[in-house]
Amino acid sequence: MKTWYRPVADEVLVFERAHAQRLPVLLKGPTGCGKSRFVEFMAEQLKRPLITVACNDETSAADLVGRWLVRGGDTVWQDGPATRAVKQGAILYLDEVAEAREDVVVLLHPLTDHRRQLFLDRNDEVLTAPPEFMVVASFNPGYRRGLKELKPSTRQRFVSLQFSYPPEDVEVEVLTGETGLDAKQAKRLVSWAAKVRAQDSLALAETVSTRLLVMAARLMRAGLPPRVACAATLVQPLTDDEPTAKALQDLVDLCF
Repeated sequence: MKTWYRPVADEVLVFERAHAQRLPVLLKGPTGCGKSRFVEFMAEQLKRPLITVACNDETSAADLVGRWLVRGGDTVWQDGPATRAVKQGAILYLDEVAEAREDVVVLLHPLTDHRRQLFLDRNDEVLTAPPEFMVVASFNPGYRRGLKELKPSTRQRFVSLQFSYPPEDVEVEVLTGETGLDAKQAKRLVSWAAKVRAQDSLALAETVSTRLLVMAARLMRAGLPPRVACAATLVQPLTDDEPTAKALQDLVDLCF
């Protein structure tokens, strides 16, 4: 099944041109705004394999490159996802790259500049990426600000695309196209989200994402009552604070 994606600006054109010019791309934007879905869509459009790494604070260079393993008394080399991507001419997608350890960023430098090389120190090998290979990374600039940020020397190696939650009419189109929910109900969901996003007084760690709206729309499309679907996919995932949850649920009741 093909990945459904609704372009919002010039992101498709920029990505295509960056791939053609062998340039890496950095996607910036909040949680659940469509960054990963966009990469999946572009991999299909460009007919390239997609290898995704969900980065966290334990992700190391060895995890990406590979390591020697002992199997049945023999020592064998096992390629990591970055090595596989270079060999296959794939798109290597590093999701939330700022969360990874510093040695991962060091590993990326020769892979994202004019050299386009991956150094396998443990295997005493240097791989040069084929023309089809591409590095794509994403991060949320507002998440845990001050603790995890990309250095300017790293950011300036990438073509950057800024993502955000789409305009209301586009977000309605995303919900209907992605889930098959009728436009009237989709508009109510988007209206609820717009109200929540505008209320700074709620002090949410993360505001309502398009991803959450899609989840709510899917449950509603499956026949779950709107208020029940919204409680499970919008209210409870956003907060554990009872007064805040009640305020969000009251807003749901007004919209539905």
